[in-house]
Amino acid sequence: MDFSADPAASPPIGSHHVYIVDDDQLVRRSTSFLLNSAGYVTRAFLSGRDFLGELPTLQPGITLLDVRMPDIDGLAVLDQMPSDMRPAFPVVVITGHGDLPTAVRAMKLGAKDFLEKPFSEEALFEILETIFAKLPGDVEHVSRRDHARALIGNLSPRELDVLRGLIEGEPNKLVAHDLGLSVRTVEMHRAKMLDRLGVRTLPDAIRILFLAEIRL
Repeated sequence: MDFSADPAASPPIGSHHVYIVDDDQLVRRSTSFLLNSAGYVTRAFLSGRDFLGELPTLQPGITLLDVRMPDIDGLAVLDQMPSDMRPAFPVVVITGHGDLPTAVRAMKLGAKDFLEKPFSEEALFEILETIFAKLPGDVEHVSRRDHARALIGNLSPRELDVLRGLIEGEPNKLVAHDLGLSVRTVEMHRAKMLDRLGVRTLPDAIRILFLAEIRL
């Protein structure tokens, strides 16, 4: 029986999830058994394509990603992972012995760490413990960023135009001139923009924009 891509039973909230992406069935099963025995919640995938397809439905967790796989290899998986999802799914790449250049390439693509085969249980658990200690903060940051992006997304095109002018330090009068509007109209758009963002001042609106990590 192949355990690849078998969904885990409903885990308790706060469980540490580990996703094992490896085309070797023995590796998937043995690694899952080891991590389950240590209290981790695992889910295994036999290919990078399967993992990427399920990624939007997964709970945040660490991904153990083998580099050498058919179809698409680990580096391609890293490259195709949406950048806005990577903080919630930190990747540890598994490389062959002596394949340091591949590990370096993986780190440049966003991997958090790497392990060389064969690796010890202690080395694996140490890396997992280190990354999981930081994961809640990273996930919280992603949540706040996504909320800020949703708020910015509620603004009308004209409100975005006004916000763009204001964050560049232009007074209402100059913004009005640039947009071909009256000062009164700009003031109305500014008031609506602040209301949609749920803030009272322009500095608060700018904080939301920076938190959203987008550029107007």
